Amino acid sequence: MKETVIQFGEGNFLRAFADYFLDDLNKKGFYDGRAVIVKPTPRGNLDKFRKQNCRYHLVTRGISGGEEVNSLREISCISRCINPYEEFEDYLSLAHSPDFRFIISNTTEAGIEYNAGCSFEDRPALSFPAKLTQLLFERYKAGLGGFVILPCELIDSNADKLKAYVLKHARDWELEGGFAKWIENENAFCNTLVDRIVTGFPKEEADEICSGDALLDTAEPYHLWAIEGDFESELPLKKAGFNVIWTNDIKPLKKMKVTLLNGAHTVTVFPALLSGLETVGECMSDSEIFPFLKHYLYDCALPTLSHSKENKAFAEAVLERFKNPFIKHQLKSIALNSVSKFSVRVLAAAEEYKSRFGAYPRVVAVSLAALIYYYKSYDPSDGEKNISFIRESNLEEIISSPLFGYDITPMKSEFEKAYEMIENGKIREAVKWATL
Repeated sequence: MKETVIQFGEGNFLRAFADYFLDDLNKKGFYDGRAVIVKPTPRGNLDKFRKQNCRYHLVTRGISGGEEVNSLREISCISRCINPYEEFEDYLSLAHSPDFRFIISNTTEAGIEYNAGCSFEDRPALSFPAKLTQLLFERYKAGLGGFVILPCELIDSNADKLKAYVLKHARDWELEGGFAKWIENENAFCNTLVDRIVTGFPKEEADEICSGDALLDTAEPYHLWAIEGDFESELPLKKAGFNVIWTNDIKPLKKMKVTLLNGAHTVTVFPALLSGLETVGECMSDSEIFPFLKHYLYDCALPTLSHSKENKAFAEAVLERFKNPFIKHQLKSIALNSVSKFSVRVLAAAEEYKSRFGAYPRVVAVSLAALIYYYKSYDPSDGEKNISFIRESNLEEIISSPLFGYDITPMKSEFEKAYEMIENGKIREAVKWATL
């Protein structure tokens, strides 16, 4: 089987996402290609992969279509792995094989950055964009065609930024002019949006599930891969039945995810914490918090989006995913840096709701009041500046401040009423009032 994919990153996510897709394509006879892993950072080693010949098992478990899913399969689509910090020539040699067509990456949100300290003579350059530039230049010198590049890092315009940094390195390193034209004309940098909860190595259950597999990985059934472009004829992911969307613009899909999935998390987290809950799963079985969450999702967030089948299906999938009995998603982890999250995930949609229907949703006022009360009364995880301002300011100063990036004074009355209820120990009454 040919090697057709260069993969920057060996972490749990890519192994339960892109590698799982590739493996399934091969086994269904829709594709004939394997991936080569390139280690993007100098930390750690690849010993586990080499010991297991790059094979591992993936557990998929959760709720799908109302039914419980719990399956185990071996993933065998990775042919080998390369550590460019020890095998730089082997790394560059990848550029010389005409069979390679796709480059996939997940180097964390911080991976796509411009590092001016990187040099073309480094073996290899430290940053991912610089390392990629070295590989692309080697490909260019070999006179071969370019790649379809699919970055999976969770940042906006991930491919646009990666391409810009590659071109900047090409300029700064004074690589020959034809190289920049080759990057532009021969390569497709595709912005992507990825969505799948991957919980990684199940330490407490590993021996019971698959003893001896040090690379055992776990994920939920739901997945979404939205890609700007259309290479279905070369990589037939939709034909294989995956939830992959080839599109000209992923922005509406990004808005959908942030508004429905992330927004539902953020709007619920502090009312739930103040109600004595600890996990998302507990929220889904709570007689007051679940109606609160569902009301926000269907009556407040969904109406701010287009009435498309995709948006409605995604909202339904959100509830299934939140009910996943195999994932213990801690509310306190969702609550990290909630001031900025509330602005992006909740208030942006609330502003759209207000422009359409004339007022903010009451559920948003209650959620904001719970956030402020929690910050004043407990130990939140956020920037010290945000925490100090909330603790040192009265409600009038907070609601009229630019802290959240929007003019939220129109919700002042309902916010203050909700805060008073919460302050008097009536959080659950405030939660029920929010849905009236």
